Amino acid sequence: MDVTSIHPLMELQVYVSKKGTKVVAATNLHQVLQLPDHHYAANVKSWLTDVYDFRDGIRRPVRMQDFAPRNAPGNTIVKDYYLTVELAKRITLHSKSRAKLKFAKWLHALESEPEQAGGLNKDQVLHVLELAKAMGMVSCQEAAEKRHLQVYEQRNGDAANWWKHRAEVLGYSAESLREKLNALGKKARGKTQRHMLMQLDPYELIRTGVIDLFMAMGKNERYARSMGDLAKAFARELKVEVFDDRSESLLFAPNANDRLVNELKAFEHAGRLSVWS
Repeated sequence: MDVTSIHPLMELQVYVSKKGTKVVAATNLHQVLQLPDHHYAANVKSWLTDVYDFRDGIRRPVRMQDFAPRNAPGNTIVKDYYLTVELAKRITLHSKSRAKLKFAKWLHALESEPEQAGGLNKDQVLHVLELAKAMGMVSCQEAAEKRHLQVYEQRNGDAANWWKHRAEVLGYSAESLREKLNALGKKARGKTQRHMLMQLDPYELIRTGVIDLFMAMGKNERYARSMGDLAKAFARELKVEVFDDRSESLLFAPNANDRLVNELKAFEHAGRLSVWS
């Protein structure tokens, strides 16, 4: 972990993980909020089991997504944790600290800073390039979408607001696509979002598949969109063909990594990619 920022008043340190995630230490947050030291154990237990209004729904924090154990050198007594900036902000707003407003505002500003794909290492950029080629297959897009839906249902208890949530993440809805098709004088009635995008912008299907993929892996919306935008740019440059491999011959499949394609097709059930571990 590298220290990227420190609050100028009370030294709240923000770290950046190897994957580019901004986090703070629970002990440090507890200290700057000026909460009694002897309440730390009870407070941190409450922090990690409470219910918060996250961007992706009302739920409890998820281990290794919203927080993770922190093994600080020399600390063998107090349990410490890395907390994402989003969780830290919500904890701060829930707290009884008199200083919570200024720290919540500062964390909100940090949270609003986009996590751009520019922070990727060389191997990760190459993986996004391979993702762009593999996501030309509808079966891979479909598996990522279904896994994203599963994760959403697990966090929220149902899928009542799924399409609204997904439209907000992707930046378009079925209705907006129908309006665009109608404006072009093309028939939109009875067409799925995938069919409409095939007529409007096939490369957007690759972007959508990659966003679904990273949202299902627990990345935040800005990061997932950044990766989707990068994959779409690669796909356009490489002129990746988008086609429904569920019904068409594999003789026309894009020149994609076979191992990655197989993992993507199984992603609905596996929920992870070895290349992104």
